[in-house]
Amino acid sequence: MHVFHHAFKVKDIASTYQFYHEVLQCKIGRQSESWIDFDFFGHQLSAHVSENMPPLDYCGTVDQVQVPIPHFGCVLDQNTFKKVQKALEIHDIKFIVPPQTRYKGKQGEQQTMFVLDYSNNPIEFKCFKNDAELFNP
Repeated sequence: MHVFHHAFKVKDIASTYQFYHEVLQCKIGRQSESWIDFDFFGHQLSAHVSENMPPLDYCGTVDQVQVPIPHFGCVLDQNTFKKVQKALEIHDIKFIVPPQTRYKGKQGEQQTMFVLDYSNNPIEFKCFKNDAELFNP
């Protein structure tokens, strides 16, 4: 089993549960009063309550689009990408980078979109036109 684990800060459990479970349909793992785990498309997210949330920094530029750094996310297949996009739209989640094609017509062509969770954590969802190009230089 090769699963990525990411622990990150959130402002509270209730809004975190709502975003990841109700909007994104992530299954719930273990939880306590101060943290909650999610099955984030096959990977483990561990959200921990903190009063010290870092400010956003749009210091990254990818294919001429400013993106927040740090951010996390996942690479999805095209059907799952579209399902996530629709779920975000249905729940009126604002895109900080709207769904778009990056590197169009080039190696590494991909669909991408960024949103903020309810704690202001930036998340990127993407899918490659050709999955074999994920790690190509």
